[in-house]
Amino acid sequence: MATPTDPSAVTVVDAPEESRFEIRVDGALAGFATYRLKDHGALVSVLHTEIDEAYAGQGLAKRLAEQVLADLRADGRRILPFCPFFRGYLAKHPDQVDLVPAERRADFDL
Repeated sequence: MATPTDPSAVTVVDAPEESRFEIRVDGALAGFATYRLKDHGALVSVLHTEIDEAYAGQGLAKRLAEQVLADLRADGRRILPFCPFFRGYLAKHPDQVDLVPAERRADFDL
């Protein structure tokens, strides 16, 4: 069973050279969400989310999604959630669905 991670030890960063958002625990890579940019970076297609097995069950994918969505909102950017995890997260958090362009929401069952 995984040990709960101290929230203060968790950071989420954009790693544009890898085309992914990374979640780190005490500086170590714990997982990531890959993306592609469209419209000069105004639209972010999130493709896949992965959490290292050593960090499974600690809610890190949720923390990653929360922070990525908060950062996109702060930057005035939008998301296309091709990743099933992000799509599911948005379906459970309708207050965040406005980050998906209205004309594309039906494509993701949102």
